[in-house]
Formats: sequence, structure tokens, C-alpha cells
Amino acid sequence: MKVRVKLYASLAEYLPAGAVKNEADVEVSDDISPTQIIHRLGVPEKMCHMVLINGVYIAPDERGTTKLEAGDHLAIWPPVAGG
Repeated sequence: MKVRVKLYASLAEYLPAGAVKNEADVEVSDDISPTQIIHRLGVPEKMCHMVLINGVYIAPDERGTTKLEAGDHLAIWPPVAGG
């Protein structure tokens, strides 16, 4: 199945070849979790501050058990500092 992965800011470097504007459609197996995609792309988990599926926040303790479905959009932001 395919899911769209969007990686923001410094995480964009982990997108596969062919990514356009910080996003790529990725072919994955059924019953895959956000954590499994994060590992597959080689993104350090500590750099995944905010994770959303279809605009819904996924807490860190739910990222390994929440399953994606075909056509889902997985968006990930790194920690951001400001002031």
C-alpha cells in the first residue's frame, strides 16, 4: 500500500529519492506503524518531535502500535526552538 510521508525542516534529508517539496509517496506493507516508517527512512527517533496521521497527533507511546492505512498522510516535525 502507499502512504504519503511529509518530513519537515531538517528531516527532509531523510526522504527517498524523488521526493518533491518535503514529501514522497512510499510503498509500505500493510499494518505498518509510524515507528516502523521512521526506522525504515533512517530518521533518528529523538528527532521526531511531532507526528501526525491525517492531521491527528500521535503521542510517542502510540507511534509503535498505531497502524497506517492506504492513502494516509504521515507528517513529522523535528524539535523546534524559538524565543
